[in-house]
Amino acid sequence: MAEADIPLWQLLRAASTAVQGVRGGRSLDTELEQIPARVRPGAQALAFHVLRDLGRAMALRQRLAPRAPPPAVDALLCSALALLWDPLRAPYEAFTLVDQAVEVANRDRRLARHAGLVNACLRRFLRERDSMVEATGRDEVAVWNHPVWWIARVRSDHPAHWESILRAPATQPSLVLRVNVRRTSQAAYLRVLEEAGIEARPLGPCGVVLLKARPVTAIPGFAEGLVSVQDAAAQLAAPLLLEGRDAGDTLRVLDACAAPGGKTAHLLETSDAQVTALDVSPARCERVQGNLQRLGLSARVVAGDALEPGAWWDGQLFDAILLDAPCTASGIVRRHPDIPWLRRESDIAALGAIQAGLLRTLWPLLRPGGRLLYCTCSVFRAEGQDPIQTFVAHNTDAVLRPSPGHLLPRGAAKPETLPDNLEGEHDGFFYALLEKGPR
Repeated sequence: MAEADIPLWQLLRAASTAVQGVRGGRSLDTELEQIPARVRPGAQALAFHVLRDLGRAMALRQRLAPRAPPPAVDALLCSALALLWDPLRAPYEAFTLVDQAVEVANRDRRLARHAGLVNACLRRFLRERDSMVEATGRDEVAVWNHPVWWIARVRSDHPAHWESILRAPATQPSLVLRVNVRRTSQAAYLRVLEEAGIEARPLGPCGVVLLKARPVTAIPGFAEGLVSVQDAAAQLAAPLLLEGRDAGDTLRVLDACAAPGGKTAHLLETSDAQVTALDVSPARCERVQGNLQRLGLSARVVAGDALEPGAWWDGQLFDAILLDAPCTASGIVRRHPDIPWLRRESDIAALGAIQAGLLRTLWPLLRPGGRLLYCTCSVFRAEGQDPIQTFVAHNTDAVLRPSPGHLLPRGAAKPETLPDNLEGEHDGFFYALLEKGPR
């Protein structure tokens, strides 16, 4: 059955159920896996739209129904309101959305007795749309579509750019590819795309931006390993770590927290390094292996905890270490709009302890003169500049080399170390390159 043949109420029911799961603490990816394959693409598109406008929808629902209804009803109301509130961006006609939301309630035993409430709230909203939108325009969560604590932290961390950072997730991210330079070149692959009638442009030294997103199965050469999907910011890791090294040098490199393997693959595509790809999850290690196999690359893939090197380290020092540390993922909300609604402010301190522990544990595994690249996909200083400053202050053999630092999404602020044609196409990241000198 084609997506166009699936009734809207089915898509809306699946999307609102996924949104309810996110609000209950489960990732959108996990929720989407529970949706039948034929319904999933349409439900995902609606869920993304809802999550990008969830702050506004929650504020509107509060005005329409001050006493919170049961979670499933609340999720359905908020989903419909998120899709309705801005007529310029609404994916369907207003009365169609209202009708189909009521249909969801009528067809679901959990919701049926609340169908009248759903109908009354949504029809009242249509009557009073302008005044209600104006009233919620004074609500920070409604305006910025992030929790209050998140807004405050971004404003404090980046006072000159906080508004553009918070606006970035409302935009559709570009589909960015990394060319496997062991198989082809950026220029040659752009010709392949041109011959296939696919509009694209170069990005950085080996990236390509598709002007219109498409499934990976429809990307020429993907199955053959010519390209990988990787954000422009993530494509900086391998060049930063290998900068100044001869491509033919046989370096011993550790990619800690390696899954899904994009940075591991980039290291292998651009050097003859002997790479150990480490991840704590055996299942994610299998994914790393699968990605390397598609690209025709090979690494030592190890399932192990980076905080416990005694269980997997052979005792030989590494020439370079890539530490892509676990973080809040606050910089990749464009691609994962569920993140602000999943995270709690307390997560930052908990993850910070892990980040600091990883730095302390892995630093002794690096040879003198070697380099460790610390990175997180976060815009929060507590997961970037702050822990690096603390680490350097407490380790006299750690020298901070020129690094991008906080790379803010969509070019809110462009470090001098970035290629000019990268600006505006990247997610939020942090990079710090440390070199090990004598104590």
